Amino acid sequence: MENKYCSNCGAEIDSKAEICPKCGVRQKGTYIIQEKNPGVAAVLSALWVGLGQIYNGEIGKGILLMVVYTISAVLMVLIIGFITTPILWVYGVYDAYNSAKMINSGEKIV
Repeated sequence: MENKYCSNCGAEIDSKAEICPKCGVRQKGTYIIQEKNPGVAAVLSALWVGLGQIYNGEIGKGILLMVVYTISAVLMVLIIGFITTPILWVYGVYDAYNSAKMINSGEKIV
């Protein structure tokens, strides 16, 4: 039987234990990070704002950006859309690229 040490109190515990029997703290698990290609994320967002976020696993953010971008495009009738639509497009591309880099570095868990 292999043992490890509790990340909170340092007590020796079974290597398969999810919770330390001494202090009751859940032990950290291992996460498998699926690499995301920042270039692919940026290109997808350039094609349609929100696709890059969905590729990165940020489904809610991607759908929200798609809805807001569509509303902004419709607002071109009222002139304001000519200002907001390009801003949203640039933000979507930048955010998709940056999020993919952060996911790959482990700074962001999706």
